[in-house]
Amino acid sequence: MAHGQEQEENPYVVSGASLSVRWVQGFPKQDVHFVNNDTICYPCGNYVIFINIETKNKTVLQCANGIVGVVATNIPYEVVAFSDRKLKPIIYIYSFPGLTRRTKLKGDVLLDYTLLAFSYCGTYLASYSSLPEYELALWNWESSVILCKKSQLGMDINYMTFNPMNWRQLCLSNLSTVTVWTIERSNQEHFLKSRVVKLPAEDGTLLDETDTIFSHSSLKDPIYGPVLPLSAIAGLVGQEAETFRPKDDICPLLHPTMHCWTPTSDLYVGCEEGYLLLINGDTLKVTVLNKTKEAPPLDGGHLISPVTMVYQRGGMLASGIDGLVYSFIIKDSNYKVDNFINVGEPVENMTFSPDYKMLLIQTEKGSVFIYTFGEEPAFEKVLDACDGNFKATDIITAGNNHFMTLTDSEVCVWWLEDGSCVSRIYLNTPAMVLACSPSSLSAAVGTMAGRVQFLDVRDASSPQIVHEAFLSESPLQHLLYDQRGMFLLAGTSEGYIFVINAKPSSSFQILGFIDVGKGILQISTVSLLETDIVEVLVLSMSSEGGRNQLEMFTLPVLLSEVSETFMDERGRLKDELIHKYVFETEHTLSSAVLDFQSNRIFGFCNQVPYICSYLIPEKEHSGVCIIKPFQKVQSRQYGPGMMYLSPHGLWLITIAKDGMICIRDTYTLETFARCRSHSHQGQGIQSVKISVDGQNILVNGRNDGVLVYLGWKRFGGTLANEILDYCQHLLTSLSNTMDEENVYLSKLQQSSVDLRSEFKETNSQTKLMSIDSSQEELSNVEDRKEIPWIQGKSQEAIKKEVKQFSKKRKEIKKRIKALVKTVLDMMEENETLDNIAKLQQQEFSLDLEELERLRRESEEEVAKIRKDAEMDNLAKRYLTELIKEECWNSMTVKGRALKCFHIPYVVENFPMKERTAKELKELESVVHQKKIEAECLKLRKEIVETQSVVTLVKKHHEEEDEEEEERVQIQDTNLPNYLLGSLSTDFGVDTSLLSSQLELHSREEKINQIILLKDIIYKVKTVFNNEFDAAYKQKEFEVARVKERNVRIQEIILDLELEEDIWQPEFEDCEKPQRTLVVESNEIKASKHVNLWQKAKAELIATREMERWLIARSTDMRRRALMDMMGGVLEVKKEDVLRMVIPQPDFMTKADALWSEEERKQFKDYEKKVKELNEERDKYRKSLEAELKKLQNSIQESTQNFDEYLKRLFDRRVKAEMVVNQEELKINNLIFSLLLDEELTTRELCLNNYLARKQEERIQTSEAIRNARENLDVYKEHYDNLLAEDKVLDRSFKKEFSEIPSHQVDILYKLFKRRPRIQKQKRHSDANCIVPFGERPGSGKLNSDAFAHLMKAMDELDNIHNMPEGLDPLVWDHFCMTRRAKVENEQKVKQKAAGLMEMMAFLRKRTEDDEKVQQDIEKVFHELTLLQEEKVGFQLNLTIQILLKQGQVEVENFQLLLEYADAILVNKNIIEDLNAVIRTQGQKKVASMMESKDVHKGIFQIEWEHKKMEMEMEDLNQKAWDIQMLFFSRDRQKFLNEPNYETLIAVQIVIMEQTIAVLEKTHKKNVENCKKLLKKLGKTSNQKDVANYTLSCNLREELVAVSERKDICNAMGSKLTCEKIAKERYENMMQQQKLTNISKQQAEQISILQAEVERLRMKTFPALVQM
Repeated sequence: MAHGQEQEENPYVVSGASLSVRWVQGFPKQDVHFVNNDTICYPCGNYVIFINIETKNKTVLQCANGIVGVVATNIPYEVVAFSDRKLKPIIYIYSFPGLTRRTKLKGDVLLDYTLLAFSYCGTYLASYSSLPEYELALWNWESSVILCKKSQLGMDINYMTFNPMNWRQLCLSNLSTVTVWTIERSNQEHFLKSRVVKLPAEDGTLLDETDTIFSHSSLKDPIYGPVLPLSAIAGLVGQEAETFRPKDDICPLLHPTMHCWTPTSDLYVGCEEGYLLLINGDTLKVTVLNKTKEAPPLDGGHLISPVTMVYQRGGMLASGIDGLVYSFIIKDSNYKVDNFINVGEPVENMTFSPDYKMLLIQTEKGSVFIYTFGEEPAFEKVLDACDGNFKATDIITAGNNHFMTLTDSEVCVWWLEDGSCVSRIYLNTPAMVLACSPSSLSAAVGTMAGRVQFLDVRDASSPQIVHEAFLSESPLQHLLYDQRGMFLLAGTSEGYIFVINAKPSSSFQILGFIDVGKGILQISTVSLLETDIVEVLVLSMSSEGGRNQLEMFTLPVLLSEVSETFMDERGRLKDELIHKYVFETEHTLSSAVLDFQSNRIFGFCNQVPYICSYLIPEKEHSGVCIIKPFQKVQSRQYGPGMMYLSPHGLWLITIAKDGMICIRDTYTLETFARCRSHSHQGQGIQSVKISVDGQNILVNGRNDGVLVYLGWKRFGGTLANEILDYCQHLLTSLSNTMDEENVYLSKLQQSSVDLRSEFKETNSQTKLMSIDSSQEELSNVEDRKEIPWIQGKSQEAIKKEVKQFSKKRKEIKKRIKALVKTVLDMMEENETLDNIAKLQQQEFSLDLEELERLRRESEEEVAKIRKDAEMDNLAKRYLTELIKEECWNSMTVKGRALKCFHIPYVVENFPMKERTAKELKELESVVHQKKIEAECLKLRKEIVETQSVVTLVKKHHEEEDEEEEERVQIQDTNLPNYLLGSLSTDFGVDTSLLSSQLELHSREEKINQIILLKDIIYKVKTVFNNEFDAAYKQKEFEVARVKERNVRIQEIILDLELEEDIWQPEFEDCEKPQRTLVVESNEIKASKHVNLWQKAKAELIATREMERWLIARSTDMRRRALMDMMGGVLEVKKEDVLRMVIPQPDFMTKADALWSEEERKQFKDYEKKVKELNEERDKYRKSLEAELKKLQNSIQESTQNFDEYLKRLFDRRVKAEMVVNQEELKINNLIFSLLLDEELTTRELCLNNYLARKQEERIQTSEAIRNARENLDVYKEHYDNLLAEDKVLDRSFKKEFSEIPSHQVDILYKLFKRRPRIQKQKRHSDANCIVPFGERPGSGKLNSDAFAHLMKAMDELDNIHNMPEGLDPLVWDHFCMTRRAKVENEQKVKQKAAGLMEMMAFLRKRTEDDEKVQQDIEKVFHELTLLQEEKVGFQLNLTIQILLKQGQVEVENFQLLLEYADAILVNKNIIEDLNAVIRTQGQKKVASMMESKDVHKGIFQIEWEHKKMEMEMEDLNQKAWDIQMLFFSRDRQKFLNEPNYETLIAVQIVIMEQTIAVLEKTHKKNVENCKKLLKKLGKTSNQKDVANYTLSCNLREELVAVSERKDICNAMGSKLTCEKIAKERYENMMQQQKLTNISKQQAEQISILQAEVERLRMKTFPALVQM
C-alpha cells in the first residue's frame, strides 16, 4: 500500500530500527470525495485515505500535525486540501497521485476550519471557520494568499458550495438560513457581498415582511396619538431595532437541510418539513415546488426531509434516513418523486463522479456504495464499515496471518498483509473486550452482560461461537490469556477476576475467582516455558488517595486438576494457596506490568511524566507493603499511558494520550524505536497488540476510529534474533497442544450446532405449549432462568450450609418458642399483682440491647419528624411575617370596614401607606417651585396693572356698576372649575397649585402635575379616613350604649320570665381585621400535646386551688349566716316582689270543715295578703314592660340614626372613590403622554443612529467609487496603450517588409492576418446527455490551455513548408517572429478587455450601491420630518379631562363621535365676555335710537340749508365756467385742475428715484458679474498653466519616445515609417492652424455679438439726462 507523509516536523527519525505505517484501516465520518473518475478519498483520524474504485487499492496520506479536519478536492487540478486541528490550523494542498505538497495556507483562524470548498473553475478555495471568528475566506491556493474574507459572528454553517457555472457565487446554509455570497472582482481586488434568502413559513406560505425602519404608518389614532413601530415602543435605538420582532409576531420558518446548484445558477433547497424550494440565483426569489401524484415507495419508505441531494439532468436525487434514494423529476414548479434504489441504511452523503457515470452513496454507518449507470451489476459496495469504533484488537496465533477486531456488537477477522476484511460475525449483544488464545485457534469476547463468548477461528472466513460462560452480571472490562494460553483471566467492573481454563478440551472450565476490589486498571501475566506456574499482577485503584494497589498472586499449572481444593464453597480462590501479596506505590500509576524474571514491576506514572521500575521484596509479608521506585526515567509522553511487554519480555511498549508509541529496552528503559500513529486530538492510542515474532504491530486509536498496522523498516541484529528465537521455541512447545485443542475445538463446534438445533426445536414446542400453560408452569420457566456462575456458587454454598445445620436450627427454634411461652406467662401473672409488686413491661425484654436500639431509632425518627415540622412551621411563620409586613404593618392606615346595624351597607376606608422621604422631598420641591412661579406671575401682573392704571381709571368710573356685577359673576364661575377635571374641591383640597390642563406641554410640567395629583389623592383619602374614624368611634359608642341597655333589658326579661332574645350588636372581623391575625384557643380544633410532667404540674396546681377555696369558704361565717337567714341580702328589693311567695298556713292541709275560727280568720288574712301581693305584682310588671319597650325603642332609634349617618358616609365614600379615580385617570393620561413622548424620542434617536450609519456607509461607498474609478482609469490607460501598440504592429507590417516585392508582401500580409483553427475537444454524445453542467466557463486553466494550444498551432503555421515560394528564409523567420508577437499581443488585448469589462461592471455595482444608500438617507430625512411634525402636534394637542353634568350633552340618534377634527375647545370666560359685550352693544343701540328721535327734529332745517347750498353751488359753477374759458398753459391748467398738485409732483419724484435705484442696482450686478467672470478666467488661466506644464512634461516624454522610435526606425532601416510620421505631423499642424483661424473668427463674431447685446440692453433702459 502506498503511503505519503508530510516531511516537515518529523523529529522521530532515529538511527537503527524504526517503525513505519504499512496500512491504515478506518471508516469515513465525514463526506467522501472524488479525486478523479476512479479514486475517492476521505479523512480518518490523522490520515487521508485514497481508494481506487476498480482495484480497491488504498493510499494513505498522514498529517503530521494531528487529526485531519475537513477535506476538499479539486478535480480539474487533481489536488486535495485538508486542514489540521491544532491551534491556528493550516490548510495543506497536496497533488494526487504523487501526494506531494503543493502549498500550505496560513490564515488568522485560531481554532478550527469547519468547511472547505474548491471552485469548479479557477484556483479558488473557500474556507469557513467556527468559533470565535466565524470567518468566510476566499483563497487563491496557487499563490497561497487570501483574496478576501468576511465574518459572520455567531453563525454556524453546515454546508457550503460553489456555483458550478459561476465561481463568483457561493451558497452557505444551515438549519435556519440560506445565504448566497457574491464574489466581486476589480482587477486584483476581490470583495464578498452577502444576501440572505427570505425563507417561507413552516406551512410553506411566503411571508411579506415590511421594513421595520420605514414602516411608519400615515394613519393616526385619534385617541392614543401617532402609530409608532414596535422597536420604538420597546425602547430600542441601536442596530437591533432594524430586526426587532416581538415574540408573538415571529413566525417559525422552514429549516433547510441541504441544497444543490442547477446549470441555470438556481438553487434547490430541501427542508426538514418536507418542502422543496427553488431559489433564483440572481433575484433570490423563492418558489415552493408542488408535489404531483406520488408513486408507491419501495419497502414502505417515505421521504420527509432530505439529508443529502445531488443534481442530475431533469431533476435531482435525494435521500433521507429511511435508506432509500429517490429521484425527483422536476418540471416548472411541480415535481414527481420516484423510487431510485434501496440502500438499506440511512444515507448521509451522495455525490457524482466527474464524468457523471457513477453515483457515490455514503451511509450514516460509514459504508460506501457505487451505483454505475448503464452497467451490470449497477450497485456495488466499495467500503463495508463496521458498527462503531474499534474497541479491541488481537492477533490470532502465529502463522495464521489474521487478526481480529471488536466493535460494539461485531467481531471481524482481517487479513494482516493488506487490512482487508475476511469475515465478520454479529454477537447481538454489546461487547467490550477481545482476546485470542495462544494455545488454540479460539478467541474470547467479553460482553456488557458479564458473559464470555468463545469463538472458533480455525476457519478465518467463517468464525463461530462454540461456547458461552455466564460469569457475573457486571460488565467484563478485561480479558487476558497468559503467554502459554493456559488460563484466561476475566476482570469485571465489580473487582472480580475469574480464572478460566483456556483449553477447549476442558470445555473452558471456570476455576474460581479472586476479589481485588473495584477499579481494575490492568492485568499482566508471566508464564514461562521453564516454570509450572503463572504469575499474575493486577493494578487497581486504592481507597486511599495518591496511591495504587498492586496485587500479585500465583496460579499453578495444575490448577484445573485441583481447583476444588484451591477455592472455597463460593468459588473464591484461597489467598494462602495462590500466594497473594498486596503492594502500594508512592505515585499513582495508570499502568503496571510484571517483568519476566518476576522480580521487577514496571509502572507508568499518571500525574508525573516518569516510567518507574519497582523491585519486588524477596521476603514474604502480610498486609500491604509499600514499594519505592528502583529506577526512574522520563517518559517524554504526556497524558495517562499504558504499558505492554513484548512476547519475549525484553521490550517495553508504552503508549499515551499524545498518540506516540515507544518501544523501550526493559533493562535501561531507553527508547530505541518510536512512531506517531495517532494524535492527541483523538485522545491518543487505546491499545497495542504485537505478534509473537514481533514483526506485526497493531495500534488502535481511542476516539478517532483508526486501526494502524506498523512494520519495521530496519529490523535485524540482536533485536530480531532474540524475539525470533523465542517465537520459534514457543511455537515448538505449543504445536502439539494446539493440534490437540483444535481437535476438541471442532467437537465443541459440532456440539454447539446440535445444541442450537435442539434449542430451536424446544423454542417452537414451548411456543405451542405456552398458549395453554398455567401459572405454575410459567413460574417453573422463571425458575429455570439462567443465573451467573458466581451467583450459582453462592446459592450452592447457602444450600449446603442449610442442609448441614438443619437439626441445630430446628432445636434452636424449639427452645426459642418455649422461652417465649414462659415470658408470656410471666407477663400475664404480672398483670394480676399489686402496683407495688408489678414490674414494668420493658423489664420482661430479654434483648435489652435490641430494645435500646429500637428506642434510639424511634427517638431519632421522632426528632427528625419534629425537626421537619419545626422547619415547615418556621417557613410558614416567615411567609406569614412577610405577608403581614407587606399588607398590614407597612400600612399607616389599616384597611377596615363599617357595617350598618339594620341595612346591608358596608363602608370601607382607604388603606394607606406612609409616604417615603423621597416622595415628600419631591412634593416639597414641586410645591416650592409652584409657589415661586405664582409669586412671579403675581408680580408680573402688578407691573402690567400699574402701567395701565391711568387708562383704566376713566373706564372704571364710567362702568362701575357693570364691573361689580361682572366681578361677582367671575368669582361665582371660578368655583365650579370644569377644567379641573375632578371634584377634589368638594373635599376641601387646595388645587391652586395645579397647572391648567391646557398648559401642560413640557415633560417637567407633566411630572410636577403627576406629583401634585398624587398629593391630592392622598389628601382626599386622608379627609375621608378622618370622617371614617369619627364614624367608627360613634359606632363603638353606640355598641357600648346598646350593651349597657341590654343589661337592664336582660334583668327585665328575667323578672318577667319572657322568652325573648336580646339583640346584641358585635363588631365583625371585617370591622376589626386585627382579630384575624390572632389565633384564639377555641379556634384550634386539634388537642394540644401535653407532656407527662406538664400534666402532673397542672393537676397539682388544680388541687392546691381547690384546697385554698375550701379553706376560704370554711372561714366566712358571716356570709354563711346571711345566706341561711335572709337569702344573702339585708333588705328586700323591689325587683324581688315578683319572686315573693306568702307561705300557706299549716291548717290548709286539712279539710274546710275541720278549720277553727281562728284558722278561718288566718285564712282570710292570707287571702288578703295574696290579693295585695298580686296587685303589686301586676303594677310592677306593667312598669317593667313599659321600661322594656322604652329601652328597645331607644336602641332602635339610636341605631337607625347611625345607619342614616353611615348611608351618608357611604355616599361620601362613593364620591371620594370617584374623585380618586378621576385623579388617577388624569395621572394615567399624563403617564401615557410621557410614555408616548419617550417613544417619539426613542424613534427619533433610532432614526438618527440609522442615518449616521447610512452616512458612514455613504462615505464608504463614495470612497469605493472613487477608488474604482481611479483603478479603472489607470487600467484603461494601460489597455489603450496596449491597443495602440497592437495597431502600430498592424500598420507597420508593410513598412517592415518594404524591401521585398509587393506581391510577396501581400501574401505575407494575408498570412499575417491568418490565425490557426483550434480543434475543440468534442465530448461524446452520451457524456453530453449525462453531464448536466457541461463545460465550466471562465476557468483560468482552460484559458492557459487554450493559449498553449494556440501557440502549438502557431508552431505548425511557422513551419518552413508554409513559406511562400521564392521567399528568403531569413525574411520568413523574421515574419514568424513578428506574427507570433502580434498573436501574443492580441491575447493580451483580449485579457485586458475582459478585465476592463469586469472593472466597469464593478464600478456600475458600486454606483448602484451608492444610489441605494442615498435613497435610504432621503427616506430617513423624510421620516424624521414626519416624526418631528407628529411630535410637535402631539405636544400641542393635549388630552384634557372635563366634567360634564348628566343631560347637558345631547347626541342625536345615539351616534357618539370619537373624532372631533373640526371642533374647537373654547373657554367659558370667553363666552361670558362675549355675552357681556353683546349686552353693552344692545344698550348702546337703545341709546342711539333715543338719539334718532332728536335728529328728526332738525331734518327740516337741514333741508332748507341744503336748498340754499344748491343755489350757491350753481353760482359757483357758473363762475368756474367763466374762469375755464380763459387762456392758460398746460402746467398752469394742471396746477389748477389737479386738486393735489403737490402730491402729483412728489409721486413723479419718487418714480424717478426708484428708476435711479434700479439702474444703480443693475450697474452693481453687472460689476459683480464682471468680477466673477474675471475670477473664473483667472482660475481657467491657472488651470491652463497647469495643463500647459503637464503637456510640456508629456511633450518631453513624447520627444524622448519619438527619439527612441526614430533610433529604432533608423536601426531597422525603414524610411517609409519616418516619412509617414512626418506627413502625419504636417497634417496635424495644418489642421491645428486651421482650427486656430476658425477660433479667431469665432472670437471676433462673439465680440460683435456681445457689443450688439450691450447696445440692445442699453436701449431697453432709458437714459435720464438732467434738464
